[in-house]
Amino acid sequence: MMDEKISPKVIGAIIAAGIMSFSGVVVETSMNITFPTLMNEFNISTSTVQWMTTSYLLIVAMIVPISAILKRNFKTKNLFIIANLLFILGLALDAFAPNFLILLLGRIIQGFGTGIALPLMFNIILDQVPVSKIGMMMGIGSLITAIAPAIGPTFGGIVVSSLGWRFIFIFLLPLLIISLIVGLTSIQQASKIVRTHFDIPSFIWIIVTFFGLVFGFSNMGQDGFLSVNVILPILIGLIGLFLLVHRSNRIDHPIINLRVLTNHGFAGHVFSFFVLQILTLGLSFILPNYVQLVNGSSASLAGILVFPGAALGAVMSPFTGRILDKMGPKLPLMLGSALGILGLVLYTIFGMHLSNWMICVFYIIYMACLGLSFGNIMTNGLSYLPEKQNADGNAILTTLQQLAGAVGTSLVAAIVAQSQMAPGVNKALKTSIGSEHAFIFLLILVIIQSVVLFKVVVLGHKKAINK
Repeated sequence: MMDEKISPKVIGAIIAAGIMSFSGVVVETSMNITFPTLMNEFNISTSTVQWMTTSYLLIVAMIVPISAILKRNFKTKNLFIIANLLFILGLALDAFAPNFLILLLGRIIQGFGTGIALPLMFNIILDQVPVSKIGMMMGIGSLITAIAPAIGPTFGGIVVSSLGWRFIFIFLLPLLIISLIVGLTSIQQASKIVRTHFDIPSFIWIIVTFFGLVFGFSNMGQDGFLSVNVILPILIGLIGLFLLVHRSNRIDHPIINLRVLTNHGFAGHVFSFFVLQILTLGLSFILPNYVQLVNGSSASLAGILVFPGAALGAVMSPFTGRILDKMGPKLPLMLGSALGILGLVLYTIFGMHLSNWMICVFYIIYMACLGLSFGNIMTNGLSYLPEKQNADGNAILTTLQQLAGAVGTSLVAAIVAQSQMAPGVNKALKTSIGSEHAFIFLLILVIIQSVVLFKVVVLGHKKAINK
């Protein structure tokens, strides 16, 4: 069983879909660096330029949930081609955009491409990789998406300062063309096409849910926790979610099968995965700001300091996936939780007096947690579901990964902003106080996440053995 081989065509298909996922994350994290430049060039405000990220996240968050039904109704290669061509079109529009409106349109089109592409790679792995190799290949898939946030800010900073922001899109165009060629020659159909009804009311509630939640949380950083611009959209999003759940439970073929969350083992992994994403994106906001605003260092140094940890976490993923294949989930997941708690404890203890070397070392510890946990939580969580529900489980995990992008950054931004608004203290001290509060919040989250994961992986496993 352990000698089962992965065919070259499957590896090619994973690489082709992975390049798209990688490009989607790289362009998102790179563009954050360009905001001041875009504001000057197009004469727009901070709130306007933020729509570059918000609109993209909204589209991705609305498309990813329908990935399971797209997989059932359409050939994998056709979905790949549509996603790739949309992405190329969006990149081309952005590279030569004469105004901000066209730039925004390009980002929205990229969002459609990324929304289709993100679940595609993991669906190919789950459908076509031998069971004995799934942990390793999910780890490689995680590496592809996890290394992109490490490269994005550094890549964006270098390109913007040397060639201009348009070259972020120009440099990615050849990658997408390579992805298209590899995908056309390697992607095969593994699952049977089953035509199912596309429920329009459910899709409307998906749009309402994610528009409300993403828009509300995105406003939190600049408007505060209790702003109407935060509370009202989140309330609308929660109403949409309630109506989506109600509708999904009443029909035979829901767009996204939320019933899989009644599986407590899978639900525990979903919660853990979501929290881990919030922690990671929260730290990626706090640390560069701390380096620049508290320690007075440059933006380029901020990128360099977090790069070793981000690279380590990404490179670890395939190896820790192999550990899961051979030894089971307990060792990598529990060790990952312990390292996550240790990293956040250190950040919290030294939160007011973090030197640059402390930030770098503590981040390496935390990212080792991510390397042990990220792909393995996905793999082990999906193992609780029957094979026919894997696409539904993957859709839920990938959707929450996108939602965590809005939630994690916005929550910590709001916590830090509350301290920065305090009167009579210099900005560096206020930022360090706010960062310490944010570290405490993240520490509480990682402890809760670890307890839930321990209960599911260790205690749940014991119960299964006793039955």
